[in-house]
Amino acid sequence: MSKTLKFKVFCFEAYRAEKKLTGRETMSLFKKYGVLDYLGACYDVLHTTGRQYMIEDIDSFISVREEKRQCP
Repeated sequence: MSKTLKFKVFCFEAYRAEKKLTGRETMSLFKKYGVLDYLGACYDVLHTTGRQYMIEDIDSFISVREEKRQCP
């Protein structure tokens, strides 16, 4: 398993546990907003941060993407 994939799994599981979501709910959310692609593209910087920062960063990323979807 690559380092990037391990990182994505770590972020996925940390986010799922923090938000008390099922794996299916988390995957649906991550797919809808492109979170896994984001984590892979920004791995070099993001993997140096802590668990709580990552959860907050994912929330922020989703919020920005959600706002863009709601724009006319």
